[in-house]
Amino acid sequence: MPLLVGDKMQKLVLFARNYGIAVITLLLFVLLAATTDGFATERNFRNILDQQSTVLIAASFMTIAIIAGNFDVSVSAVFVTAPLFALTVENATGSVTLAVLVGIIVGLAMGAFNGLVVTRFKVNSFIGTLATSFMFFGAGYLISDRSLMRPAGDIYQQIARTRYFGITSATWIAIIVVIIAALLLSRTRFGRNVFATGGNQEAARLAGVNVSRVQATTFILLGGAAALAGILNSSRSISAQPSDDFSFVFTVLTAVIVGGTSIAGGQGAIWRTITAAFFLAFLSNGFNLHQIDPIWQRLIQGMVILLAVGVDAWTQRRAG
Repeated sequence: MPLLVGDKMQKLVLFARNYGIAVITLLLFVLLAATTDGFATERNFRNILDQQSTVLIAASFMTIAIIAGNFDVSVSAVFVTAPLFALTVENATGSVTLAVLVGIIVGLAMGAFNGLVVTRFKVNSFIGTLATSFMFFGAGYLISDRSLMRPAGDIYQQIARTRYFGITSATWIAIIVVIIAALLLSRTRFGRNVFATGGNQEAARLAGVNVSRVQATTFILLGGAAALAGILNSSRSISAQPSDDFSFVFTVLTAVIVGGTSIAGGQGAIWRTITAAFFLAFLSNGFNLHQIDPIWQRLIQGMVILLAVGVDAWTQRRAG
């Protein structure tokens, strides 16, 4: 009998880890649809999709980086700075294609620099990317001459605002990026190496995995994703401004952590991150529709994060 109870508990732990976020997101959706005027409308859902597009892009590749065993808090700096470089090029040449290309290359380069700091110089990823954040923010101030930047033409704003079948291009781009990230993590050798690296670096090395290359690649990909997200955001707002705002990375990290990706590395799934992003979006949307005080919103969101981290720690202990 004790063995049977133990098996049931193990199955419960695995179910909570793998599908808990899907269950609570579905329950929240049903609750808000039944109790909140204006929630279950096509217009509201389209707005949520559009608003979450930048988070989904960055969170997908943040999931990969954390599974590989690293944090990257410079995502906000790349998100802010890359579109400033893109708009500088757009203002100078009038070419939106070149502007987007340069912006993404800047993000990839920043990610590569992060990878160099962490893998070559062996700096803790949290400390290293915190330091590079200030460097990247500084580059944004320099390239923009500390001023708000706007596109010179009307085409730039269409990058994120064009609608296909009633859905914005930013949403379609996010869907494509999420699919690519999910396939990269679940269907490729690189994805298997990401899990191996985050699970046990020494065992991965002995198995022939180039751990440093895997980790550096995750930083590079995340830098490119954060840059793309920043460009879409600047297209949507028709502007970009230098700042030291870290809020974007906290939003991204919240989705990843609430989605059950282990902060210890080695475990996680992009679909759970995406589900968590929508759970948080539904929660925020419900708060706003019910006109809940923003202070209470922050308190509840903080408790949700603590609960998610607590569940992760509990499932880790039970699995061990």
